[in-house]
Amino acid sequence: MSQSPFYELEATDIKGDAVPMASFKDKVVVVVNTASKCGLTPQYEGLEGLYRKYKDDGLVILGFPCNQFAGQEPGGAEDIASFCELNYGVSFPMFDKVDVNGQHAHPVFKYLKSELGGLLGSRIKWNFTKFVLDRSGKPVKRFAPTAAPEKIEPVIKKLLSDG
Repeated sequence: MSQSPFYELEATDIKGDAVPMASFKDKVVVVVNTASKCGLTPQYEGLEGLYRKYKDDGLVILGFPCNQFAGQEPGGAEDIASFCELNYGVSFPMFDKVDVNGQHAHPVFKYLKSELGGLLGSRIKWNFTKFVLDRSGKPVKRFAPTAAPEKIEPVIKKLLSDG
């Protein structure tokens, strides 16, 4: 089987370091665009809960702050990192702020949207859109922003047990 295109991508983490997506090989990955000043921001708590519950089984959650929706992520990397840690105890990997739509959309999101279009096309409609990838890096399910993290747990459990 050929390598997933996901593993050919990289992103800059919130500390400014380049992280190859290949470092998440053999893990079930959840990619989510986040925001600190959104009505859905409390989803950080549920995402962190899933991460803590399943990280030893092979789950990783990748948070990508995005300011494209009503300016709900205005801060810089340091502000975002401290907000997530202080308010929600976020310990899963967080990345530098990105665009998820448009000409400057980050390659991770360009790829995920091309593989899993949404209900009204591939465009991401709001913060906390969640993409789940299997252990081979294949995107398998996309969840709407309003889908609580608990709603994605059955898919995560199944993918973890498949590998």
